[in-house]
Amino acid sequence: MIPSNAPKPWQMIADTSVDEAAADFAAPPPEYGLTLWWGWDGPITEEVIARDLDAISARGIRCVTIEAGYGMSAPYLSSAWFETVRLAVAHARRRGMRVYLVDEGKYPSGFAGGKFSAERPDLRMQGLAVAERIAVAPGETLSRQLGLEVVGAIAVNLADQTSQPLDTGSGELRWKAPAGEWEVWLVDRGFRTSVTRAVSNPTRGKDAVNSLCDYLNPQATRQFIAFTHAQYAQALGEEFGHTVMGFRGDEPDFATTPWTPDLPDEFQRLKGYDVRPYLASFFAPTLTDEARRVRADYWDVWSDLFGEHFFRVQADWCAEHGLEYLVHLNHEDEMPKLVRSEGDFFKVLRHVQMPGVDAIWNQIWPGKVADFPKLASSAAHLFGRPRAFSESFAAYHIQPTVEQARWVIDHQFVRGINMLEVMFYPSSAADPERSGWLEADEVPAVAATVERAAYLLSLGRPAAQIALYFPTSSIWLGDETANARAWEIARQLLEQQRDFDFVDEQALASLLRLAGDTLANLSGQRYRAVIVPPVSAISQAALERLRAFAESGGGVVFLGPEPALVVEKTFLEATGPADVGWAIREPAGELTPRILEALPRPDVALDRPCAPVKALHRRWRDADVYFFFNESEEGQSRRVTLAGNGQAQAWDAASGRIEPLSGVTSKDGFVSMPLDLAPYETRFIVVGPVPVVAAMPQLGRLQ
Repeated sequence: MIPSNAPKPWQMIADTSVDEAAADFAAPPPEYGLTLWWGWDGPITEEVIARDLDAISARGIRCVTIEAGYGMSAPYLSSAWFETVRLAVAHARRRGMRVYLVDEGKYPSGFAGGKFSAERPDLRMQGLAVAERIAVAPGETLSRQLGLEVVGAIAVNLADQTSQPLDTGSGELRWKAPAGEWEVWLVDRGFRTSVTRAVSNPTRGKDAVNSLCDYLNPQATRQFIAFTHAQYAQALGEEFGHTVMGFRGDEPDFATTPWTPDLPDEFQRLKGYDVRPYLASFFAPTLTDEARRVRADYWDVWSDLFGEHFFRVQADWCAEHGLEYLVHLNHEDEMPKLVRSEGDFFKVLRHVQMPGVDAIWNQIWPGKVADFPKLASSAAHLFGRPRAFSESFAAYHIQPTVEQARWVIDHQFVRGINMLEVMFYPSSAADPERSGWLEADEVPAVAATVERAAYLLSLGRPAAQIALYFPTSSIWLGDETANARAWEIARQLLEQQRDFDFVDEQALASLLRLAGDTLANLSGQRYRAVIVPPVSAISQAALERLRAFAESGGGVVFLGPEPALVVEKTFLEATGPADVGWAIREPAGELTPRILEALPRPDVALDRPCAPVKALHRRWRDADVYFFFNESEEGQSRRVTLAGNGQAQAWDAASGRIEPLSGVTSKDGFVSMPLDLAPYETRFIVVGPVPVVAAMPQLGRLQ
């Protein structure tokens, strides 16, 4: 048996060969299969556990994610709870199944089923907010002694929405109102939590009764682990890395402006100035340029703390125990909202073993443009993680058919997701959510197809040659146009079969390694071009890396005007505009034919444009692997040219068979062949050596 803390094949980037991939293609290990969210409601007995796992296994699903539910006879995090989980894991092991553990008693992660409110109130989440609004008539003087919790004050003229900061440094406020319609807003720090949905809440609703922990305080995260992960280790430690695969986190975020007692000192250390005089200005109806810049500095700092003190602490614990930490954030489909509540997608997920997204409320559906799964796959690629996951189908108000569910899954696969978590299997057979596509007769075949596809998409290394800069820092400054333009460029690239990854500011500045005329990420993937959409700010460190890349022969494209601000240590002191005369420029901000011509030669090229066909490219040690998806309800026929040398083969995820393709021509490291895709059809094409027949006896046609 592999030691529980030793890296497993599914946890590593590896240079897989064709023969190695073919050996397990027909029947991949269960670690690559989709996982079904198994919600425990009501009494969970051994009989219920056995019944549910048998039913789930009969659907061809070999992995479950266990979530605590309502009305359980064993209270969440009690000794009886852990004994019940241990029993379930034992039953899963006997059936050859795998298990993920939800790290919370519902969501978001981090309240330990209410233990922070009940046992460690000192480690609860904190935030800044306007605590009091005081009307002050023109000519009136407001005099007030302030408590230690008050961090600042502003006077707001309701007539024109202007404001002015007030001096509160002495602990006393004294201000005479000029002409206008004035209110003084007092901003304080305090224990403020995002709402939680807890299994112990008799209302079954979302409220603030069970507080989240202080995400920015590593002591609070370690206490969260002590309440949860460490207790599972005592009960299940011998199964870690074997039957138990990892801990699943869910939507940690902030409902108010984040605060922790050490934040001002950390801000001073990182930015070199005192943020406290500016804190109240963040709440002004209209921000001044100075306040907007300081707020961006603040978001930069607390994003660092969130990533290092909450996510990294858990990821490190999981790594030490041979587990994976998989988690998704909130609002991935609306990045300005995510930035407000979670700071920086890439910073906070930098250390997570399996970054993810959440596909809920029919966000991904036939006919919709929904490219946000690219965020999770890009993070995985940048940070050397082999897999990215999606929680799919929760709260879909239109329940999908099997065909529609396959479309949602394939839509995400072709954007780099390679681990699927699907909703929902409640232990209560009467639960109305039990119905839906997961009850269909075709589900075992779908599960097998998804498992083989996820297996192929997890092997080797990503191969996209283009990086697209994601403008988080511009969103911090209030520039939501930069976000919209980035997604528009992403859409255009995908519709032209130009696979890409998003890259963030931090990766450009410190992670990507200059390797000849390429930039290499931690997956060993190499970018030959970086596209910067119209943005308002960029760091000096990122600019320097991009300039060195351009001077080494890489392609750097700036779309639109040059960034107005260049940030060295602080946004407050940033100057500009950026000098990008050394880069390829397109002032119109569009992917014009000239810009497309300047990008690397496409590794996927169709003889005629076809926006509905999407393509993904991965590289094995001795082969190139392509995945195609026709997102259209109409069939598509084209001739495709692919980068690669060797035999072009169809690897059929539905049957597990491998067959040579006909009509193939080869020239100068590229192969060309017909590509005929029925409506909603997918296709794997591998270009490389034919796998050894002995490894898979059914491959007789390849002899």
